[in-house]
Amino acid sequence: MIAVIDYGMGNLRSVQKALEFVGAKAIVTHDPDLILNADSVVLPGVGAFKDCMANLKELKLIEPIRKFIDGGKPFLGICLGLQVLFEESEEYGPVGGLGILPGKVVKFTGVEADLKKGSSLKIPHMGWNQIKIKKDLPLFEGVGGAPYFYFVHSYYVVPKNSEIIATVTHYGVEFVSGIQHNNIYAFQFHPEKSQTLGLSILEQFSNLN
Repeated sequence: MIAVIDYGMGNLRSVQKALEFVGAKAIVTHDPDLILNADSVVLPGVGAFKDCMANLKELKLIEPIRKFIDGGKPFLGICLGLQVLFEESEEYGPVGGLGILPGKVVKFTGVEADLKKGSSLKIPHMGWNQIKIKKDLPLFEGVGGAPYFYFVHSYYVVPKNSEIIATVTHYGVEFVSGIQHNNIYAFQFHPEKSQTLGLSILEQFSNLN
């Protein structure tokens, strides 16, 4: 069973439906016991970093998330679910994150340089963009070398440890769009909105156990 963490934000049902489409059993829950006893956990999210952390704290989900990750079972963060794994974000901040991974979350910079060259880049970064795979992961099996995925975000992660970087993407600047560390997999893009290739990533994640 895959637990999709419900903290009152994000596209929870679309993540659940995408997992079920590829044959996984998935529940949407904020019950700490169900989360801790799940085979895998997905932390999705759309919205503000500060609100996410406030909701996780109010629902008493911070320690269960940390404990689940410490237990070594597969964990997937999507979009905001990637960002809150880090120490802090400058969005309405600085605001402290879960602190599971060293690093921070910053707003796009350097985009203005591309605008001066006549590009029409806008924030948020929204739509399809290409990822460059830096790490050979089981989740990327059958995905190909430089596939396109769907993004919606204004901030991106800057890990202190470059060894965890799994994918990068260019939007004015090159930014980290995916990480992997031990049992943690997390992406800035939305697999559940990325059609066949996104479903492939979710299927591979569901098969990790």
